[in-house]
Amino acid sequence: MKKNIFAILAIGMLFSACKKSGSSGATAIPYMSTSANSTWQYENINNATGPSPVTTNYTITSTNRDTTISGRVYHVYTNTPGNTSEYYLISGNDYYQYRDLPAAIGGAKIEALYLKDNLAVGGSWSQSFNIFFSGITVPITVTYSILEKGISKTVNGISYTDVITVKTAIAINNPLIPASALTTNIKSYYARKFGLIQSENNVVVNFMGINQTTDTQQRLKTADIK
Repeated sequence: MKKNIFAILAIGMLFSACKKSGSSGATAIPYMSTSANSTWQYENINNATGPSPVTTNYTITSTNRDTTISGRVYHVYTNTPGNTSEYYLISGNDYYQYRDLPAAIGGAKIEALYLKDNLAVGGSWSQSFNIFFSGITVPITVTYSILEKGISKTVNGISYTDVITVKTAIAINNPLIPASALTTNIKSYYARKFGLIQSENNVVVNFMGINQTTDTQQRLKTADIK
């Protein structure tokens, strides 16, 4: 049970790790680009490692390939290290990521609707998923809310405009696990043309004597949009 509770910590990262960025255009510039060979360099800062945060860097690259998944056409990106593939889709004003849940919580494949760029401040939407603990199905609800829109934000010394702030909340729907067992403070910031410029992911598990915290940030360092 303890191992499975720790696996919950991965959920916060899952629903806020959408890393792709925007493309250029005449009027309605999207918050995501499919232009081949565009690249985004990010840093991941782990603040829960002790007195000194640990920073790792990675690069996202847009390929020249699409793939059809569950009847939807997703664009393929690569992520270093490991050259792993990631799958993202923009459909109208909706932005999706297709990925696997962590193996420790069942490994189910999901389509996460992580951004709706036409909603006003205060607008929200929810998705329901099942995770699995020791053969037990546990439903969770992920709720996204638009906190800010059209703001300016500076990340790594670069000022971005027309930024949307999205808050993500995760609730476990199981009477055996109290609501207080999992608290989340997850925010993602998306700028036109540059997409995700920063995310803040704080997830705390406090259940059955376990008290564990995930505290990370992802920040855009540079982007080269083709």
